Amino acid sequence: MRFTWTNSATTPMKVKTLLSEHGVTRSLLKKVKFHGGAILVNEVPVLAIHMLTGGEQVTMVTPDEIGNDHLGVSSLPITILYEDRDYLIVNKPAGVASVPAHRLPENTLANRVKGYYRAQHYPNEVVHITTRLDRDTSGIVLFAKHHFAHSIIDHQLKEHAMRKMYLAVVSGQLAADHGWLDQPIGRAADSFIKRTVTPDGRASLTEYWVVKRLPEMAVVRVRLHTGRTHQIRVHFAAAGHPLIGDQLYGGPTNPAIDRQALHCMQLQFYDPFIEQDLTTFAPLPADLAQLINAKTAEQF
Repeated sequence: MRFTWTNSATTPMKVKTLLSEHGVTRSLLKKVKFHGGAILVNEVPVLAIHMLTGGEQVTMVTPDEIGNDHLGVSSLPITILYEDRDYLIVNKPAGVASVPAHRLPENTLANRVKGYYRAQHYPNEVVHITTRLDRDTSGIVLFAKHHFAHSIIDHQLKEHAMRKMYLAVVSGQLAADHGWLDQPIGRAADSFIKRTVTPDGRASLTEYWVVKRLPEMAVVRVRLHTGRTHQIRVHFAAAGHPLIGDQLYGGPTNPAIDRQALHCMQLQFYDPFIEQDLTTFAPLPADLAQLINAKTAEQF
């Protein structure tokens, strides 16, 4: 793949400095140097320490990324919300794991995306999953289609620059229409899977807005300001309002839904390759819509 920039600087700089300013990491530069890539200045091959003086066209050519056999291929379908050269955004159904794990079959979203890449004959077969959802949480999952795009997203995640919005249905009635849940989260002592609020956990911040109040429950829009495992589920359970259907954290059951009532509905991040914010929405799944509509009908 080729990525090209024009050097607009008026003072001399090394090629690697310009590349770093555009998000190219040291690890990516090593791949370019040792695995068949190239750095070009005005289409002439150079080293990363080559000095630029201004006005040059700088191109980075990255090698193809060959998939490994550790990730199996699935021919099961995926629902694509957005795709371009650099990113693939998929609407994950509930009941499908994001990535393979112990005792989980190889029909995860990552396996399906690899199968899709192969069917499309993409030269890059490495599956770069950059955001993940619990198996029974539905909604948006972002894949980078190459190493460079992945490193861009990793940086935004570390800087908390990505905006992820969820829709959840929680039990009980929240006191405020808008609030913050700010408690550290760590692994529960008695479970490999479960998380809990604990003083020695990692800082975790969740913001919510009540969208609709229903009998014995509330529909909330949630923004994650940090990305801890089970963060939304843990924070609302600790606040005394576990999600409907969330058996792991004590949520009440409901015949309309057989999983936690949680859906990643919006993702927004800055895409430097197209030089604009990219915003994607995932429609509400049928079970969550049924839960909300059934409870709304009970009010009349």
